[in-house]
Amino acid sequence: MTDEQFTSLPRHKLAMLIDGDNAQAGLLSQMLVEAARYGQVTVRRIYGDWTTSNMNSWKETLNFHAFQPIQQFRYTIGKNATDSAMIIDAMDIMHSAVVDGFCLISSDSDYTRLATRIRETGIFVMGIGEKKTPKPFVNACDVFVYTENLVAEKKKTRAPRKQTSSAKPKNGTETKSDADPLPILEQAYEMAVREDGWARLDVMGTSLYQLDPGFDPRTYGQKQLSRLVRNMKDIFEMRSQEIDGSVLFYVRMKE
Repeated sequence: MTDEQFTSLPRHKLAMLIDGDNAQAGLLSQMLVEAARYGQVTVRRIYGDWTTSNMNSWKETLNFHAFQPIQQFRYTIGKNATDSAMIIDAMDIMHSAVVDGFCLISSDSDYTRLATRIRETGIFVMGIGEKKTPKPFVNACDVFVYTENLVAEKKKTRAPRKQTSSAKPKNGTETKSDADPLPILEQAYEMAVREDGWARLDVMGTSLYQLDPGFDPRTYGQKQLSRLVRNMKDIFEMRSQEIDGSVLFYVRMKE
């Protein structure tokens, strides 16, 4: 078994349910990264009235990340009907036992009882919302992440870094998504990093495929993920450890 055979790692399955009226489309990638720290997001749904203009910001990003849009009409002007549809679906998913946990994305206190009910069954539940989110909803979750912190991280990762020669594919043709592997590698690292600052390469690999199932080191001129990361010496450092005859690789991002 090589360091590239990482898909067999056990992963908890999560359902990510988004209240489209109370979440930011521009942070969807960051929200996926946060949820992926706790498991693999297998159920991806976003709720809203897609006949209204305020949902337009979601359309491109939800297709890219393979989210299923759920239509919910407003039966009364000024009243958000999304919460009831999302709550009903969450209970159906919970009783179907297809996931081990939930990620509820909203800043609406209406989901407090839902989070409490899910946690009562012993199922993990995390929330993502703004700092204005009422404390009862925050405290009803096992973990709650504030989007203001995700905005700060997004700005930090956009800071320019010195590029390496491995960032370009050998065939001489590159697209916007293929030109630089660093952004997705950084996201995968953040998903896999431990408290000591090191991340196992095989865990990073699993995270990469969760972020982009089409990720392939050969796109960037390398046959293995380990070689791709090792060649980015200005960004990452690597070390190895032998355990029971198998070699594990660890990665740390340089300051």
